[in-house]
Amino acid sequence: MFRAALPALRSALPSARPSAFAAAARFQQPIAVRTYAAAAGLSRSDIESRVMEVMKTFEKVDGGKLSASATFTSDLGLDSLDAVEVVMAIEEEFGIEIPDAEADEITTVKQAIDYVEKTPEGGLSPSS
Repeated sequence: MFRAALPALRSALPSARPSAFAAAARFQQPIAVRTYAAAAGLSRSDIESRVMEVMKTFEKVDGGKLSASATFTSDLGLDSLDAVEVVMAIEEEFGIEIPDAEADEITTVKQAIDYVEKTPEGGLSPSS
C-alpha cells in the first residue's frame, strides 16, 4: 500500500537534492558582522570616549579617578600587567597592533588616545 503511494509522493515533493541556488541561499542569511570604517571619520573626541569606555571595563579602574590625564599606575592604581591588558584592549577596540616597544611607552590615558589618533589604521570605527 505504501509502495504504491511512493511515486505520487515523490512527484509532489521538491527534489531532495538541493539546487545550487538553494545552497547559495542558505549562506545569505543575515548574520551579525562587525565592520570598520576609515580612520578619517573618527574625531579625537570619539577616540577619547572609546578609550575611556575601554578603561571603565577594568575592575581595578576607579571611574572617579579616570580622566584623560590619568596615569595607569599612579592615578588608576594599575600594575604593569594591568597596563599591558589595557593596551591590548585598546588594540582590540580600534583594530590596531601596537609594537611592544611603543606599548611600553604608553603609561597614561592621553598617550593611548594620542597613539590611536596618530596611527594610520587606527581609529577604526565599528558600525555595529
